[in-house]
Amino acid sequence: MPLLVNAESEDDAEIHQQLRQLLTGIETAVNTEHYADLNTFFHQNLRVTTVNQNTISSYADMQAYFKDWFGEDGYLVSLKMTLSPDALTELYHNKTMGIVRGDGIEKYKLSDGRDIDLKTRWTATVIKDDGGQWRILALHLGTNFYDNAIYHETKNYLTKMGIIGTVLALVLGVGLGFYLRGRKRKGTA
Repeated sequence: MPLLVNAESEDDAEIHQQLRQLLTGIETAVNTEHYADLNTFFHQNLRVTTVNQNTISSYADMQAYFKDWFGEDGYLVSLKMTLSPDALTELYHNKTMGIVRGDGIEKYKLSDGRDIDLKTRWTATVIKDDGGQWRILALHLGTNFYDNAIYHETKNYLTKMGIIGTVLALVLGVGLGFYLRGRKRKGTA
């Protein structure tokens, strides 16, 4: 007997509404910088891999992560995120567990003033806790290594520096050639 529950019912509509509220709650907590509110959306045994591949496995870890990134000496000023599921959550194990994936846009304001938008992909495992509330047990966020704002900014910078380096080398080479040719003429005259 498969664990996946395919039947859609009125109960399923209620479940999916609760799961949409869970996703909206996470977006709101992050976008309004109420990071402590995230605890209410995650299971106490949470396992999260962030977009920068940090791992979080407790509420304390989650708070430390946001404090590190957004704190006084943090790299970021703000983060606004939008998360969209690809489809309804696949329900398993008597509709007490589910898996969902989707995409997102994370808009970062860096402490150096730059704005960076990252397209992300995410996968979440959700479960009903003992109190009947849906919580995220596991979440993994990632971005395309070759198609993101940081990669393109770095690539453009390196291309620009390569062109500048080539022009400087050419100017120095021509100048050195004229200098050496002038010395050779003086030495043979």
